[in-house]
Amino acid sequence: MNARRSTLPEVTIPPQVTPARPEDRSHLENEIRKAHVVGIVYAIDNPNSFDRVPTYWLPTIRSLGVNVPVILIGNKIDLRAGVASNQDLMDEIVPIMQEFKEVETCVECSAKIPLNVSEVFYFAQNAVLHPTAPLYDTREHTLKPACVAALSRIFKLCDVNKDGLLDDNELNDFQRACFSRPLQSHELAGIKEVIAAEQEDGVLEGGLTEAGFLYLHTHFIQKGRLETTWKALRTFGYGEDLTLREDFLYPRFDIPSDCTAELSPKGYQFFTDIFETFDKDRDGALSSEELNSLFSTSPGNPWIANGFPETTITSDSGAVTLQGWLAQWSMTTLLEPRITLAYLAYLGYPHSSATSDQLLPSSSALDVTRPRKQDRKKGTVSRNVFLAYVLGAAGSGKTAILRSFVGKRLEERFEPTMKVKTVVNSVESGGGEKYLVLQEFGSNYESEVLRNSKKLALADVVIFVYDSSDTNSFSYISNLRQQYRLDDIPSLFVATKSDLDLAQQRHEVQPDTYCRKLSLQVPVAVSMKTGQTADLYHTITATAIHPLSSIPGGADRPSNRLGYYLYAAALVG
Repeated sequence: MNARRSTLPEVTIPPQVTPARPEDRSHLENEIRKAHVVGIVYAIDNPNSFDRVPTYWLPTIRSLGVNVPVILIGNKIDLRAGVASNQDLMDEIVPIMQEFKEVETCVECSAKIPLNVSEVFYFAQNAVLHPTAPLYDTREHTLKPACVAALSRIFKLCDVNKDGLLDDNELNDFQRACFSRPLQSHELAGIKEVIAAEQEDGVLEGGLTEAGFLYLHTHFIQKGRLETTWKALRTFGYGEDLTLREDFLYPRFDIPSDCTAELSPKGYQFFTDIFETFDKDRDGALSSEELNSLFSTSPGNPWIANGFPETTITSDSGAVTLQGWLAQWSMTTLLEPRITLAYLAYLGYPHSSATSDQLLPSSSALDVTRPRKQDRKKGTVSRNVFLAYVLGAAGSGKTAILRSFVGKRLEERFEPTMKVKTVVNSVESGGGEKYLVLQEFGSNYESEVLRNSKKLALADVVIFVYDSSDTNSFSYISNLRQQYRLDDIPSLFVATKSDLDLAQQRHEVQPDTYCRKLSLQVPVAVSMKTGQTADLYHTITATAIHPLSSIPGGADRPSNRLGYYLYAAALVG
């Protein structure tokens, strides 16, 4: 865990850059505003020169409203009378550093001999690239809270087996990720000796504790090796303000129109691995406590506001199973890929590849699918995650279809859907596994979605649900189809409540005839109350995979506006 100092070239500063005349003050102020670091030089043999540092120069810089690090430079060390101890120097400088947090360090030199001149520029460079202020409180001699939070998160991510310790392998994984080289056995032993000598609970059972990891970085900073800590922070995505960078959370990932995002094999493997790691009791499900631990390196569970875990498969106790966990991430990647990208970063995705110690961007955990139109022309869709919109009148049984899909009990009392509901589960298909997402909008959002061509284009299937025991239920979905021109989307009709008496629908034609005239299969009759689902979810998935047979009117129906009216008239007649 070390970094080499760069050899800096000789630098000649022209006198006009540091004007000394009072009339040049405005020019000086402009130069300070443009600077990335400011060096204040005082003469060691002139006490008045030093006194002006805290009384004039530092207040002047503050008054300009600039936020840049400052280096104090004591020049003419060759003219110092007698020998000054380190404590004498600390007594002079520390009060200034405590009052002015922008002061990064102080270095003494002699431009005449010369002595330590290159160090002046090294520390100036270091103050810009590896500033102390965000990391360390020089008054309290402790890491700042934001730095502690960032390093604690890094510790948790590197603690692969989640035992609260970094063993030698985990330490070397961290070392390779940050510095591209492993530590030798004697180097690891030396680090532990340093920590054990200063931090009572820093080493336990041969591994580094979180307290030991934090002390190690405190030690680096106190020894002036800030580049080591900054390298670790930047490797794990942190910016200068010690928050995760935008480019780290959201690497470029373009999704062309008519395409969608899905998890790649690397993505599914990562989410499987992290599930198994945090399933401490090995019961095949993540409890609320285990989920909280898993999400401890992130802003929190991203699905709470959407009703999770009711949105996916859980155990009898409500813990999320692996099937439900992978399904939930499949849905999130389809509907909100930016959230998946961010959480891959939060949870420590960038995995090292098999051939390199370099960290992979989170975008490597996602794939872009082929365009829908291209797939539909071929008659078979190659994607693995499908989206179906569930439409129908209030009380037709849409919510029951969603809840049954994820194994949730039916609600005893009818409550109208007031906001978007989404569920996801896996479905066996052709010897493989597909993920099916069902969305219900309710009366508040249904028209908004159906008027939005971009949202409509996301749907692989539209499921028209009607209550077979309600004489007015079918008219609702028939009117919906006519109003919003939904003939370009693969469609499936579902007749719910088949356990009740079949009612004659108040419509020009009955549902079976209506569907036949559209060249669609007759409505699938189901009863969620009795568990008679008629293989509905496999039928929906098959419709998404082979869409041409479920286009209303057939795939070769007229596509122009006049053709549409002739076609609609023939359907009614």
